[in-house]
Amino acid sequence: MKNTGAGLRAVAIAAAAACLAVTLTGCGGADTTQPSAARADPATTPTTQATQAARFGAVDCRQAKCIALTFDAGPSENSARLLDILKEKQVPATFFLLGERHIEKYPELVRRMAAEGHEVASHTWDHKILTRITPEEIREELRRPNDEIERLTGRRPTLMRPPQGRTNETVHEISRELGLAEVLWTVTAKDYTTTDSALIERRVLAQADRDGIILLHDIYDGTVPAVPGIIDALKERGFVFVTVPQLLAPGKALPGRVYR
Repeated sequence: MKNTGAGLRAVAIAAAAACLAVTLTGCGGADTTQPSAARADPATTPTTQATQAARFGAVDCRQAKCIALTFDAGPSENSARLLDILKEKQVPATFFLLGERHIEKYPELVRRMAAEGHEVASHTWDHKILTRITPEEIREELRRPNDEIERLTGRRPTLMRPPQGRTNETVHEISRELGLAEVLWTVTAKDYTTTDSALIERRVLAQADRDGIILLHDIYDGTVPAVPGIIDALKERGFVFVTVPQLLAPGKALPGRVYR
């Protein structure tokens, strides 16, 4: 598992240089929808109070100062500890999971994520850059993790995060076909570049804002130890942690659309 993390770290560092100017938004250059716009879109907003209550849970992000904690590229050997922390802190998260060597290796953690109320989503099967492969390969990268997650949890993902945030019209079209919305981010700790947990925490806190989507990777050794401090500090600032679907509610993520 550490070899996988090291490999992804090397790829991510190289990509970071190419994406320096768009660090917070991903590298796709796509038109994106902000959470506030999704919440205000009447086409995606349930009309009945019962539907709204079910989707909101206890949080209405039209009123609350919401922020979403998201983790890419797991599950990993660090995920069980992360889930313990989230349970202790009573914080929901959104997990964008990889298939090969991750979902395959830790199916019990996928089940646990879903059982404990977290949103389980896709980060593709093998972390291929979707803008560099054929349409049929894109379909396979997106279909396989969805099949496995549905088999393990009983619920098919409706969200995916493209590797390195790289996306284009072809990815949008295939995502729409497969019932997936794309989710980028507004906060990144670049945790693939450091094992310094204190630095990871400082980077997140410096960028956090209302309706933020925080990008972290629980595959890296410095990340999970930074999570308690991030949660405590943001709660002190009045933030409420929600999943990505809760952040958009009462709207919902539309397949083929990009959110950040």
